[in-house]
Amino acid sequence: MSYQHLLYETDDRTALITLNRPDKMNALSLELCDEIERAVAAADADEDVRVVVVTGAGGKAFSSGYDLVGDEEVPSIDFYADRLRGDLRFTYCAWNCSKPVIAMIDGYCLAGGLEFAQMCDIRYCSDDARFAVIETRFSAGVATLAMPWVIGPISRELIYSGDMIDATAALRVGLVNRVFPKDALHAEVMKTAKRIARVSLTTLQWNKRAINETYEAMGFGTAMRSAMQACVIADSTQTPEYADFHRMKSERGLAAALKWRREQFAAYE
Repeated sequence: MSYQHLLYETDDRTALITLNRPDKMNALSLELCDEIERAVAAADADEDVRVVVVTGAGGKAFSSGYDLVGDEEVPSIDFYADRLRGDLRFTYCAWNCSKPVIAMIDGYCLAGGLEFAQMCDIRYCSDDARFAVIETRFSAGVATLAMPWVIGPISRELIYSGDMIDATAALRVGLVNRVFPKDALHAEVMKTAKRIARVSLTTLQWNKRAINETYEAMGFGTAMRSAMQACVIADSTQTPEYADFHRMKSERGLAAALKWRREQFAAYE
């Protein structure tokens, strides 16, 4: 199976999926999302694979989130409903994979990239990693609202503010399992993945299924669908902040719009 936007390799019972848009900070285009889904499915179907690791190329970002280039205003609730159902399906590919999925996070992990990482079973990061629900700062909802299930009540502050936190804070609140020096991240994560891969595939699959069904029994799936619907309403509502951001993006480009957005918060950081 060939891919244009990611790299896929297997070694010693472990599949490594690398998002390969480093010049775009591994932003999640529709094409990349589709390829990630296909790559995770391929690893799940491979009898020689027991653990899946997902990372981003370039060392600057795991992923900066969903690609905003060309994402122009479409004033239709049906458009957003269809788009966000696709986003939720994409992030669920890690959750639905029968095998453990590890997010190896190097650099920025933002917005949709953070949503996807939270649907993975384990998250490890480099010491220069940064995390944020940044989409709330330009009047967007959270398509996959897993954060309350991952870190609990502290998620309210991060979701409401869009604040960015570093690796130390992410470890403290439980957003990541472990932090490694940047130059040791790949080796340490792959060593851990291959150690997990020594466990029998049957045991790994049934343990993951039991854990996932524990969350489902607590209402995880219902909560995800409800949050996605709330995101549809949020994203299709033409707030003044949304209009200002998209007008700036249309007139002066995405970089200028992102700079403008940062300036709205700078005095209060």
